[in-house]
Amino acid sequence: MDFNVKKIVKDAGAAISRVVQYTEEKLGTSEKTELDAHFENLWNRADMTKVCTEKILRNTEAILVPNPGNRIEDYIFDKIEKKRPSRLSNLEYLGLDMIEAGNEFGPGTAYGSALIKVGQCEQKLGQTERDFIGSAGLCYTQPLQKFLEGEMKTIIKEKNLLEVKRLDLDACKNRVRKARSLLGTQTAERDLRIAQSEFDRQAEITKLLLEGIGSSHSTHLRYLYQFVETQVKYYSQCKNIMAELQQELASSTKPGPVLRVNSEDLEPPASNTSNATFHSPAVLTTHDLNTTSI
Repeated sequence: MDFNVKKIVKDAGAAISRVVQYTEEKLGTSEKTELDAHFENLWNRADMTKVCTEKILRNTEAILVPNPGNRIEDYIFDKIEKKRPSRLSNLEYLGLDMIEAGNEFGPGTAYGSALIKVGQCEQKLGQTERDFIGSAGLCYTQPLQKFLEGEMKTIIKEKNLLEVKRLDLDACKNRVRKARSLLGTQTAERDLRIAQSEFDRQAEITKLLLEGIGSSHSTHLRYLYQFVETQVKYYSQCKNIMAELQQELASSTKPGPVLRVNSEDLEPPASNTSNATFHSPAVLTTHDLNTTSI
């Protein structure tokens, strides 16, 4: 119990010393140990990597899952390590509505039949979209999220610890300058050597982590290539599905008679006469239109 009380008192004293040192630095009454330019460049690159990766991740997730409510729901399920809820895409809902309408209008009618075919195509597109979202998550968004929550958090934690060590070091330097007695000077110098050693060690650890950002960029480049390949595959599948639908609809459409006037093809007006018949193709030239009976 005595050990715990002493430790609490010691930690409280160190915290107060850091607050005083930080305040004096802001007021300009105390010197601050500056990190070297190489370290600062490494830190700036790491911080920029964090900010840019967060933006890319956020915007990519917004494209994959446009509904913010669904994104929040997926995030919660991921945090509690449960399977994400299975939900239909908007294309699949559209496909269901079209198929239902086509059956209501009659599969034997031209409009009803077309609605059913298009609805089935929309369902295929929806399933393809869901597969793409899953693949993009595995190869791109999830690795980026893992980087931010793992490696980047570790770097920030060690950088904050380095700042604490730096405050302790500068506080020791001030105590050495302000020492009046020989014993006080010796004690302050001993504390300074310990603080300097801890600061140097923490600076080296943080520097090694910051230098690893370069390899992280190479890894993220590989993730980006995989994401592009997934997109290419997705859009190619969508194109094939739509091309098949277009061909199927075109083959089921019967061409009607053609009326040609001044080199333009016009659809003939609908006739209410039951005996009226058209021969396909029926072509009437301008010369025939200009012929009059006497």
